[in-house]
Amino acid sequence: MFDQVTEAPPDAILGLNEAFLQDKRDQKVNLTVGVYRDEAGRTPILECVKAAEERLLEREATKAYLGIAGMPDYHLATAGLLFGTGSAVIEEGRWVAAQTPGGTGALRVAGEWLRRNELCQRIWCSRPTWANHHNVFHAAGLDVETYAYLDETGTALDRDRFLDALRKIPSGDAVCLHGCCHNPTGVDPDGETWQAIAAMAREQGWLPLIDFAYQGFARGIDEDARAVRAFADAGIEFLVASSYSKNFGLYAERTGALTIVAREAGVVPAVGSRLKQVIRANYSNPPKHGAAIVAMILSDETLRTHWEEEVGQMRERISRLRSALVEGLQREGVSRDVSYLLRQRGMFSYSGLSPLQVDRLRSEFGIYLVRSGRINMAGLNADNLSYVCRAMAQVMS
Repeated sequence: MFDQVTEAPPDAILGLNEAFLQDKRDQKVNLTVGVYRDEAGRTPILECVKAAEERLLEREATKAYLGIAGMPDYHLATAGLLFGTGSAVIEEGRWVAAQTPGGTGALRVAGEWLRRNELCQRIWCSRPTWANHHNVFHAAGLDVETYAYLDETGTALDRDRFLDALRKIPSGDAVCLHGCCHNPTGVDPDGETWQAIAAMAREQGWLPLIDFAYQGFARGIDEDARAVRAFADAGIEFLVASSYSKNFGLYAERTGALTIVAREAGVVPAVGSRLKQVIRANYSNPPKHGAAIVAMILSDETLRTHWEEEVGQMRERISRLRSALVEGLQREGVSRDVSYLLRQRGMFSYSGLSPLQVDRLRSEFGIYLVRSGRINMAGLNADNLSYVCRAMAQVMS
């Protein structure tokens, strides 16, 4: 029976990481997998996370199962980050949340919840989008279509074409939107455009699903929630898939949440019950440790202040690396205007490199990028920046 199983192709991103690890060259640079790295090339544990873990170890009395939806204080902490102080969504009880295994788990639960409750059969993703979106939504049983996003340069938003594409999406379909730090491009709509998108969702009747994996990595904790809050202010139904892998550094803890917002509080119990039904048939109930860390940090004034400072430090370091990359490319004589890199946000940027140029970087210089030209800015540091700039200048010449 098993001899009928054929080998699956390597993952587009994780496969590159494996190839990087097998590369025997002394000088090589990994700018592929989406994890934050510090100046030493490590993915650090945040100091506030360590402090919270110490408290948890002292206080924890059981490893018993959580409820199907997870920890209520974690749900409330997540809602506070999403909607802010004094939010009508929270005060009116128009939301329900579930703790999930990472942001990917939140997306999968969202897709299955939509399909199993016959709310929609089709979801639209930006072109391009995170490489795993199509896999996750197809696995959940949804049809996946795409909408236009970038301009002809592939490095900036084509606002008119983007909005026109959203305007044509049929009522009753779902639309996946990146809340901030668009992956893979780093290209985000501005505040005015988000307001227009929220108004369009209300008028056209399609359902927003916001993938929100990088809160705090673009402009700030509250500033990055402006997309979510635009939909909340519009008074419509929508879903948010949150991840705490990046902004808490909890990659291995798989800490995420799915939050569903309703128009009125009366439907929330039914929505929550069907959400639990999907989870019960999948992973039954969620892991505890990462969520306990997040809930503790966000509920403690001192720890929260420390967390916001650490997120700010990561955000500012990425911003400095963007500037340094642009300056380095200019010093190396690149004639092309690469200032678009400064307008992109978050860990990722569309470099504008072609697949052939990306292949040359890997084969000739040991510099690994996704073939789309996506760069993980956090993979740069003082030791490799000059080398990357020289190599990029050579393949761009």
